[in-house]
Amino acid sequence: MPETKPPPMQLALDQARDAAGRGEVPVGAVIVDVDGKVIARAGNRTEADADPTAHAEMLAIRAAAAALGSPRLTNCDLYVTLEPCAMCAAAIAHARLRRLYFGAYDPKSGGVEHGAKVFEHATSHHKPEVIGGVQETDAATLLQDFFKDRR
Repeated sequence: MPETKPPPMQLALDQARDAAGRGEVPVGAVIVDVDGKVIARAGNRTEADADPTAHAEMLAIRAAAAALGSPRLTNCDLYVTLEPCAMCAAAIAHARLRRLYFGAYDPKSGGVEHGAKVFEHATSHHKPEVIGGVQETDAATLLQDFFKDRR
């Protein structure tokens, strides 16, 4: 029987759980190519790296660009457990990712469907196809549990 691979959002949730285990806000990201091959994966590392830009999306984009030897990720899709913030949405546009799939919506800090709505601006370099709410309950529960334990 052939081995089945977990879907990319499940891998992103695994990265988010790993981040939570390190005391980071549980957000995970995975970048796959058009064939579904995982190019990069990351979880938040803002605390560990003392770097406010070390969001899962930014780390995955950097790793994918390095792996492919190109700043353009036109044949790649990003799966992330939380709606990207404005900084990450701008990086997604600059990387020219083909599609963005995200889990939980972020009315407070999101930059795609909420807040800055980066891709809606005329100055946005690129607008990927956006699919929100992928495994939304799993992603939202992970975040809610993390913050409940912190309070």
